Amino acid sequence: MKQIKPTLEKITPNFGSSLLVKKHVEFLKTNTPFWHFHPEIELVYVNKGRGKRHIGNHISYFNNSQLVLIGSNLPHVGYIDRLTTNGSETLIQFKPDFLGEHFFKIPEMLPIEALFERAKKGVRFNIDIKQRIGAKIEQLVEIDGAERIIAFLNILKDLANTDDYTLLNANGFAFETIPQDSNKIEIIYKHINEHFQEHISLDEIAELVSMTVPAFCRYFKKSTGKTFTQLVNEYRVVHATKLLAESTMSISDICFECGFNNFSHFNKLFNAITGKSASKYRSEMKNLIQ
Repeated sequence: MKQIKPTLEKITPNFGSSLLVKKHVEFLKTNTPFWHFHPEIELVYVNKGRGKRHIGNHISYFNNSQLVLIGSNLPHVGYIDRLTTNGSETLIQFKPDFLGEHFFKIPEMLPIEALFERAKKGVRFNIDIKQRIGAKIEQLVEIDGAERIIAFLNILKDLANTDDYTLLNANGFAFETIPQDSNKIEIIYKHINEHFQEHISLDEIAELVSMTVPAFCRYFKKSTGKTFTQLVNEYRVVHATKLLAESTMSISDICFECGFNNFSHFNKLFNAITGKSASKYRSEMKNLIQ
């Protein structure tokens, strides 16, 4: 069975640079997020922003900030719901061999090579390393030439030597299908993202990608490792975590706002997916500084 790839995004650094470094200080609502991959490794630091992560088969919500490393060809959807006051997003994209084919294979660089390998599963860095490294990442925007490369190597060294991280796709991630179906996953995810608060029938989603229901179910499970219902429920629970953190809505109202029509079913799924009750999640979020 041949492998499926999401949309290939072509990344071009500025002339004379081997890194692409960008900083956004305003959320661009005109940017439509899409399911994509690229051979470049991507380091993303969000300072004072909120949104959802969808990296490989991992879906979650972040509040206030995040620092993630996305490996080569790992499919993901990049989107931020909004940047808060004085918020920013700094993005660094680079090829694994941007300093030459063998540079990261010398003994001194092996920890960074191991970091690149971990990045294939998606890495979320936790609070301590994020707070220590965030300002250094933002400073890369202000420097260039050899100084930028040296500063970036120091950042990679710190990220490679910390154990303050979480792998987002501990079980790996793969798509398998025939080449002409390569846009199906993107269509499916886009539809889920736009309609997860409503009932999405298997007939509806299968018709959207011109498949029978049994064929769609087999295809989706093989592509994502999850059933369609499981993934929709994850989207709903992730949206619930967002509302629990940001709104004053009651938990029962949040349940129905997220597309669930049964409160006990919502509580059971929320606990199964997050490992805690909705009320406990909300109380913890009140005191959490990410």
